[in-house]
Amino acid sequence: AKPNSLELNRCDTAPPYNYAVTASSRIHIYGRYSQEPIKTFSRFREAAYGATYRDDGRLLVAGSEDGGVCLLDVGGKAPLRQFVGHTKPVHVVGFLSDKYRIFSGADDYSSILWDIPSATKIISYSEHIDYVRCGCASKVNADVFITGSYDHTVKLFDARTKSSVMTIEHGHPVESVLLFPSGGLLVSAGGRYVKVWDVLKGGQLLVSLKNHHKTVTCLCLNSSGQRLLSGSLDRHVKIYSTTSYKVVHSFNYATSILSLALSPQDETIVVGMTNGVLNVKHRKPEEKSENSQKKRQPAYRTYMKGRTYMPKQEDFCVSKPVRRVLRKYDKLLRSFQSSKALDAVLEPPIMLHTPEVTVAVMQELHRRGTLRSALAGRDEKQVNLLLTFVARRVIEPRFTPVLVIVADMLTDIYHPVVGQSSVVDKQFLKLKEAVAKEIDYQEELLEVLGMMDTLFATFTKKTDMCLEENKSNGVTEIIQTNRSY
Repeated sequence: AKPNSLELNRCDTAPPYNYAVTASSRIHIYGRYSQEPIKTFSRFREAAYGATYRDDGRLLVAGSEDGGVCLLDVGGKAPLRQFVGHTKPVHVVGFLSDKYRIFSGADDYSSILWDIPSATKIISYSEHIDYVRCGCASKVNADVFITGSYDHTVKLFDARTKSSVMTIEHGHPVESVLLFPSGGLLVSAGGRYVKVWDVLKGGQLLVSLKNHHKTVTCLCLNSSGQRLLSGSLDRHVKIYSTTSYKVVHSFNYATSILSLALSPQDETIVVGMTNGVLNVKHRKPEEKSENSQKKRQPAYRTYMKGRTYMPKQEDFCVSKPVRRVLRKYDKLLRSFQSSKALDAVLEPPIMLHTPEVTVAVMQELHRRGTLRSALAGRDEKQVNLLLTFVARRVIEPRFTPVLVIVADMLTDIYHPVVGQSSVVDKQFLKLKEAVAKEIDYQEELLEVLGMMDTLFATFTKKTDMCLEENKSNGVTEIIQTNRSY
């Protein structure tokens, strides 16, 4: 049996936090920096075991050598409740997450669930075949609690059922169990092994850690769940990362370790050892120097130095190269992200104020042969945006050669989805109307061009006839004509 056990007060009140130490027939409560107990419960006829705080820090429950379970008020002296039902020493006690029920495990191989208001037994389980020496309750489900036994098994119980719902074979006498806050992972310690199990997968073994040389006696998690701590009879506390399950730190103590706990903000670690010594380590607070001044910034004249200097005639000026800042679409083009580069130039400010940038990027993508892939795979909103831009700008002569290619690709790619979206269909119709109007304008302009060519040809013939008449009359005036056929 463990000569002492330890549990920190994890209440939600303001720090400093107190911690309870169970040793012999007494329970001592220490403050964060107190060298002596600030309160002691000594009304136990025999040895007390496993004092545990409720989450709010107001109640304390402990087992005893005579098989009783005692409920204590932290602010009072006399026990609030006495639960009688076990026939042998009770080493495991704890509160369920609803705060109104208690579970206990004893050397009579049984686990019992108690009701606090009525001080009665709710249900009893007798499935273990050896001492029940550890346990914990789920913080997610108020009906679930777990016990570990020297029969090498860990059992998961649900208060709504009459038997255990899961049994896990650890392979060694189980000294400590721990549930992650999410309730999905279970950690068991026994022998030299610390094992992590996936409860949601029916108790599948995830990892087995063998970093201690002697029996592992206690487990603990930090507040964030990123560090797992284990204490052992080999005088070491190992700290594991819960992402890689590798040892990231280790503490060495004078004698074998029986129990350990962390404060809610991870600033204090308390360890109970076999020689009756309680070791408390505090994290050193970060020192903030009051006289520390901000780093002095260079004066304004430092930045302006040499800006107003006028070079002389014999001076040789060396110009500093100007760092060129690339735009977003240029960076994407350099990294060959065609689709994202096209998205970058389809933003409203660029399309409305600098449409030549959008068209230039489309032209570059076409030159690279990636325009089709950049246009494909877009949703209704993006297709609508593309068609709106093309329909509006295709009639501008500087954009027409590129946008005609874009319109042709859009029609080819999204032709199969015509009729499925009224928005896209409407834009296709607008594009069709814009192209039809442009074709009509071109035809009219060709007709006007033909008329103008006829007029120019007529003027040229008349000029030639006038020149021939002047020559026949002996006129020496030379009339130069520029023929254009």
